Amino acid sequence: MPRVSRQQTDANRATIAEAAARLIRERGIDGLSVADLMASAGLTHGGFYGHFESKQALAASACRTAFEQSVQRWQRRVASAADAPAARTALIEAFLSRASRNSPGSSCPATALAADVARQSPQAPVRAAYLEGTEALLGILSALEPGEDAAHARRTAVAEFSLLLGALLLARATAGHDLSEEFLAAAHEQLLPAPRRSRARVRARRAAA
Repeated sequence: MPRVSRQQTDANRATIAEAAARLIRERGIDGLSVADLMASAGLTHGGFYGHFESKQALAASACRTAFEQSVQRWQRRVASAADAPAARTALIEAFLSRASRNSPGSSCPATALAADVARQSPQAPVRAAYLEGTEALLGILSALEPGEDAAHARRTAVAEFSLLLGALLLARATAGHDLSEEFLAAAHEQLLPAPRRSRARVRARRAAA
């Protein structure tokens, strides 16, 4: 049997990590089956341990990959926005969207993995990956908060991030019921109050008059 090249090995590992990042968000850490993962990646079951020494190592890699995807997605939204307030609005609206609620496999892992990570031991590698990823997202959100006080911006970002995660988690838990929509709408209203947007439109109309 021909030996697999280093390039192909790296490509296979990346394929496994990407598939795992989706499955771990859909099924959680305990629901991440090696057999299902390798089948999803289009690879043989026996090849798993050539890439990861344990399921814990896989969970940490999947968590890290999932957060990297979210960070990149957030960075793209920020880069395409006109200014910081518009970027913040874009992040919040995407996070609290029905698409985000209905597609955990491609949405923010901070919500999808919070409960599972909380059950892991303090020394579990996935905890470090989760913390690192959460800090990266908080850094992006903090940079979009108004004002020059970095400490205040950090506190505001932490509070807003907490509301985002809680609302999305509860919306998923109550999906199919009107309460699910209420959770998303209420969090949206708190973070992007309609009167504030209305006043901005009034000022814009007056300036144009």
